[in-house]
Amino acid sequence: MKKVMIIGAVRAGKSTLIKALFGESEPSTKTQSLIYRDWIIDTPGEYSENPLYYRSLIATSHETAAVVLVQDATRNRNYFPPGFEQGFPMLTLGVVTKIDHPKADIDRAISLLRQSLPEGEIFLTSAASTEGIQKLKERLMEIVKD
Repeated sequence: MKKVMIIGAVRAGKSTLIKALFGESEPSTKTQSLIYRDWIIDTPGEYSENPLYYRSLIATSHETAAVVLVQDATRNRNYFPPGFEQGFPMLTLGVVTKIDHPKADIDRAISLLRQSLPEGEIFLTSAASTEGIQKLKERLMEIVKD
């Protein structure tokens, strides 16, 4: 079974999103290195924030069926460079996290994500309420089973 690699800034909600996809509710811990878990690869936020790590992300992506770019709805900045998804030779999806947070701005998050992912699916999620989690999981499972 192929895997899906999750990429996003530090504290964007990647590990919490992964726990929600697996139906787990305990708090997440800081990801320090690439973590392979079942059909997902969790990446440290520093990998998307520092261009020195892009080569590692691109190399790791060759083990995957898809790459997921995560944008935190509470942030007013995109941590991916413009057109970032073009560096990956496979399907790239977007996920906006924390959509139910009081400081969330979903439209801004989508707009920021579109700078790096001009086309392709974007899923809106909340690990806290589980909104959007099942729909995202179903789509990811379709991808990894193909």
